Amino acid sequence: MATRIAYAFILLINSIFSWLMLTPWALSKLEHLTLDYMKIKCQGEACTGYVAVQRINFALGLFHFIMALLLLGVKSSKDSRAGLQNGYWGPKIIVWLGFIVLTFLIPESFFQVWGRYFAFTGAMLFVLLGLILLVDLAHTYAEFCLEKIENYDSKAWRVLLIGSTLGMYTASFAMTILMYIFFAGHNCSMNQAAITVNLIVLLIISFLSVHPAVQESNPKAGLAQSAMVAIYCTYLTMSAVSMEPDDKLCNPLIRANGARTASIVLGAIVTMLTIAYTTTRAATQGFALGTSGGHAYAKLGEEEVEHGMIDQQPMSARREMRAEALRAAVEAGSLPASALNDDDDDDSDDGRNGKDDEKGGTQYNYSLFHVIFLLATCWVATLLTQQINDIEMTDPNFAPVGRSYWASWVKIVSAWLCYVIYGWSLIAPVVLPDRFGH
Repeated sequence: MATRIAYAFILLINSIFSWLMLTPWALSKLEHLTLDYMKIKCQGEACTGYVAVQRINFALGLFHFIMALLLLGVKSSKDSRAGLQNGYWGPKIIVWLGFIVLTFLIPESFFQVWGRYFAFTGAMLFVLLGLILLVDLAHTYAEFCLEKIENYDSKAWRVLLIGSTLGMYTASFAMTILMYIFFAGHNCSMNQAAITVNLIVLLIISFLSVHPAVQESNPKAGLAQSAMVAIYCTYLTMSAVSMEPDDKLCNPLIRANGARTASIVLGAIVTMLTIAYTTTRAATQGFALGTSGGHAYAKLGEEEVEHGMIDQQPMSARREMRAEALRAAVEAGSLPASALNDDDDDDSDDGRNGKDDEKGGTQYNYSLFHVIFLLATCWVATLLTQQINDIEMTDPNFAPVGRSYWASWVKIVSAWLCYVIYGWSLIAPVVLPDRFGH
């Protein structure tokens, strides 16, 4: 987990740096530190704006692309390449920073093409991936709670499932009411349509989840999954209408004092949490991407079952007793001689009394992990630069993140697409019973 958090932190720093480079504020401060003696230019042009953001995210994306290639096929920590994923942080950070510097030597024309076509495509794939994983999470959460209720007849899990379902539906309807009150004025037809469509589809998928035909094909389907999808899609819709420009006087948050800073901070936090969840979920749950058949990844705790008793015996004494027992078993003929070599390997992997929980198999696909981060850099670059000239610059020093009609429509369409994906997960077992074993 520490490794994944470290990579997410690098992405966070890279994203903040990209955002700062949208305006000349960061470079002006840097030039001021040199008493305005040094003027920072990139091939005679300013180092800020659209191309600067694309350069910085291209550098981190290139880093993750190379890591994905280097770690291709690594299935356990016994592979010599596995150390590249979990170690060598100093050299990796130097390479990442070096890539950033080198990208400023590449002509701007390259990044115009990269940002317009390649980064945009990667960003859309990242959004689609996040929606698929959200639907997968909804089903996993509900099925997990139902399994606990069925196996243990637990009142606590029943209360949790029912309470969370009611809570998410309540929050969804509350956000809908707030949107109608504050963002659906007389001239705000776009907002009115988005809010209304979201509400109608929310009710449709809720009804669909408890339809007798769906229940017969998938008894575990129900309102719990629908509630999670509903609150996420309603949040996307609310985020869309609250981050759109205010040229039609449809966004009171922009006109409110202090709301701009609060919305930017909240948006950044939610964005980074979404990216962190998506990368972690995609890396550890290969089945959602259709990779479950390729390699069985080890789960935490799979290699060793704890007995739950306090053991005060020193590690060295336990290893010695185990080695003695193995030697006795080999001498008696009940174990092959190679068992002694395996035990030596175990001891060497143990390190400084630590446990290697990926010795039998990695917990996630290393290459896929870095591909997801590559897509994340594309999304950050696209989010910051789409319709950059149309973004309302209420502050000359900082550019608002995602405050454009393009970003708003991406969120609105993403909500609709999420409903479609979830609806298909309910209908598919009914219309394709042979495919799903019904």
